[in-house]
Amino acid sequence: MSTDNFNTFSRRGFLVSVGAAAALGTTACSNGLGSTGAQDIDARVDATLNFLYSTYPGTTDLRDKSAGMLIMPVVTKAGFGVGGSYGRGALRINNVTVDYYSATEATVGFQIGAQQYAHVLFFMTEQALMDFRHSSGWAAGADLEYALNDKGGNLNVATTTATAPVIAAIFGQAGFLAGASLEGTKYSRIIP
Repeated sequence: MSTDNFNTFSRRGFLVSVGAAAALGTTACSNGLGSTGAQDIDARVDATLNFLYSTYPGTTDLRDKSAGMLIMPVVTKAGFGVGGSYGRGALRINNVTVDYYSATEATVGFQIGAQQYAHVLFFMTEQALMDFRHSSGWAAGADLEYALNDKGGNLNVATTTATAPVIAAIFGQAGFLAGASLEGTKYSRIIP
């Protein structure tokens, strides 16, 4: 094997290794993987909602108008060229948990770092909620509206945002990861 082929193989092998390490690191973080059931997820969901409503009181209006909410208390996202994210949460309708979901994402491209955050998807129409519940794996797309201001430090519920079928609130970020969003995140029903 020539040196050029070896260097090319080594760089590819390195990128694959880093991607695999990022994926393993993501699953090993404190994101609920070690929990053993619905009670643990529900307790995290309750704490997350208490924090959201006390820190960003404007989100209670979204809660009151929504047909349902998917609450993901901790999502861990990590990457170094190749990355991914994972978290578990609950779907609540009328403040009652009806299902549990995982959120996963795999990414390739410029990214470096790690981050943990919480997010809530507010389903503002019955149709949006039904589409989510009846899909085998719902993916967040570019049409997802975000209840964030330009500075990212405060949640802001604008009247234009409130007319969207699904609104996302991302908060509680710890760590840094350039270019973080929910686009491409896949939500799948799980049994905790």
